[in-house]
Amino acid sequence: MQIRSLLLTTLFILLLSGCAQEKQGTVLKLAHGLDPSHPVHQAMVSMADRCKEISDGQLSIDIYPSGQLGSEQQCVELLQIGSLAITKVSAAVMESFTEEFKVLGLPYIFRSREHSFKVLDGEIGDELLLSTEPFWIRGLCFYDAGSRSFYTIDKPINHPDDLKGMKIRVMKSITAMEMVKAQGGSPTPISWGELYTALQSGVVDGAENNPPSFYTSHHYEVCKYYSLNEHTMVPDVLIISQKIWRKLSEQEKLWLQQAADESVAVERKLWAESEKESLRIVQEAGVKINYPDKEPFAKKVTELLESYRENEKLFDLINRIKAVN
Repeated sequence: MQIRSLLLTTLFILLLSGCAQEKQGTVLKLAHGLDPSHPVHQAMVSMADRCKEISDGQLSIDIYPSGQLGSEQQCVELLQIGSLAITKVSAAVMESFTEEFKVLGLPYIFRSREHSFKVLDGEIGDELLLSTEPFWIRGLCFYDAGSRSFYTIDKPINHPDDLKGMKIRVMKSITAMEMVKAQGGSPTPISWGELYTALQSGVVDGAENNPPSFYTSHHYEVCKYYSLNEHTMVPDVLIISQKIWRKLSEQEKLWLQQAADESVAVERKLWAESEKESLRIVQEAGVKINYPDKEPFAKKVTELLESYRENEKLFDLINRIKAVN
């Protein structure tokens, strides 16, 4: 039985090999948990098409959406051992590898969407993408993930006081938990794939995310209130296994990075369109959208931001982000 189990495990790893050499060239496997209709998935398809085009078929990407190869956490683990080449994670997930990523999840750290783009496209963004290399992960690019806001089952969130006693699903992120706690809610980490059932069964009273994710996840079928307080602008990160990256030739690396960089502009355009369409659809489905005053929410997290003053490295990063014009 032990030999059989070992053989099955070996076969599974071979099937999931993140980088395969074929006669036509190198094939990279990309897996994620998003629906194919999601703008981030569509941007990945654009990246795959562009990669194949500029390499004349010598480098291609096979994409497995909707959690086909596992949850977000499982994909990260497969990526670290080199059994998967590329995946998409929220920047919040990267906090568990390097603390610098915590800053991107701080509430109201960005003044606007344009401000966040300048930060992520510049020197700070480049530093963050490479900061996880010691953990066998390398960032390729940042994708826009919009602004995260609260959506709830039974009542709207017009003021932070409305969150008192409510169980709000958050990502497995210390920063996200601290943010909800500072607002008065009870943060409850639950994986994305299990959230619909958790909302439906009342395990949590609500969650927080951006409009396209609220729509494509079908959470609007359960949560009928969407309060656009826009507390955070946590980007997505496209990451590659450092083990796979090192196996690529210098030319293949250039092709892949070029395709990833070009997909960023595609994703941002698709995202903006998707946000408008998602809000329209969920509203037609009976969701009540409200636009609360952001100032009370921002005031509630003042102490959270000030607490980073004790961490010289992170506080310096916060100030560098604020200084970007």
